[in-house]
Amino acid sequence: MSHTIPLHYFLIVSTLMFFTGVAGFIIRRNLITILMSVELMLNSVNINFVAFNRYLYPDQMQGHFFTLFIVAIAAAEAAVAIALIINIYRKFNSIEVDHVDEMKY
Repeated sequence: MSHTIPLHYFLIVSTLMFFTGVAGFIIRRNLITILMSVELMLNSVNINFVAFNRYLYPDQMQGHFFTLFIVAIAAAEAAVAIALIINIYRKFNSIEVDHVDEMKY
């Protein structure tokens, strides 16, 4: 007995995740929280890729490959962003966006 989850359930979860990430990116002032919001938005896109791949082309793997590329890019983006945040903290002793008003030495 095969029970599959309907596509609109995935779309609802993905939409809620994406707009939670957008709200966190716009509202929050902490650089780490902004980074987590961007990661949340990328993961919601990954859910869409895999869900649409499963329902439209169940015998192919394009959605999974796109998801792997996004995960790799997100890992590189997180590494660069954390390195920048560490340098900002060393210079300004804060990771609040409002305190970082100049980016020169």
